Amino acid sequence: MKRRTFLRNTAASASLLSVGALGLESCAMTRKKQVTILHTNDVHSHIEPFPDTHSRWPNLGGVARRASLVGQVRNENPNTLLLDAGDMFQGTPYFNFYGGELEFKLMSKLRYDAATIGNHDFDNGIDGLLAQVPHAKFQLLSANYDFSNTVMDTFVKPYQVFTLDGIRVGVYGVGIALEGLVLKKLYKETQYLDPFEMALDTERILKEDEACDLIVCLSHLGYDYQNPNRASDTQLAERTENTHLIIGGHTHTFLDKPDVRTNAKGQPVLVNQVGCYGINLGRIDFTFGPESLESEGWTISV
Repeated sequence: MKRRTFLRNTAASASLLSVGALGLESCAMTRKKQVTILHTNDVHSHIEPFPDTHSRWPNLGGVARRASLVGQVRNENPNTLLLDAGDMFQGTPYFNFYGGELEFKLMSKLRYDAATIGNHDFDNGIDGLLAQVPHAKFQLLSANYDFSNTVMDTFVKPYQVFTLDGIRVGVYGVGIALEGLVLKKLYKETQYLDPFEMALDTERILKEDEACDLIVCLSHLGYDYQNPNRASDTQLAERTENTHLIIGGHTHTFLDKPDVRTNAKGQPVLVNQVGCYGINLGRIDFTFGPESLESEGWTISV
């Protein structure tokens, strides 16, 4: 397959971003196929929309509206994944009262496919997180949190592979360092592994062993920092080799369209984050054709 690394901004509404050929060798086919990635991050137990009187986000957000949007997109394209980049818990009385049960039940109703674990998802302790796992009808993913010596052992996978219209989509998760951010008594014996090393290992498995056509990272590292010693999504994008899309969280960064970075092989990788509190729903469309993969990404207000 001929590789094209040019970028072009289209004149379409919502400032669609088109990226030509993200370096996939395995997408030879006779017709175009489209995979849609919908995503949220840092919803923080915001079940209802903000009130009309809110100074910053009046009448925005809410699970019901998100459900309606997700349903519309799935009707347009059944080959759709719904993903979350962590911090599903903490932020409203719903979490204080239900401990995360309502959040997981509603995400299951919306048919989320996978989510990674944010630092606030430990706020009721690792035992509190385990108590809510039966309510999650989606897969929890983390490649760099080692839960083997905890009660969460076997309940979190490093990655998951989804097949949509013959396209194999590999999704993996990475999380932020917990020490100094979360009390030790809450995460207990959870071991934090280097996110860059684990991302490289996992994306290699997804590409070589799992034969994935598209590789997505759910990251709760944070978009970008002035301190170069803090692991971030932008650093992750530049160090990885086979990841095509990084869906971020933690820093509550509002991006209108994906940030395009260059990976370690000199190929483009998309980094996206849609703020917080369920105000926005991210959407990335990947179109697979005979010779290339193209993507369009934007943010939808809920």
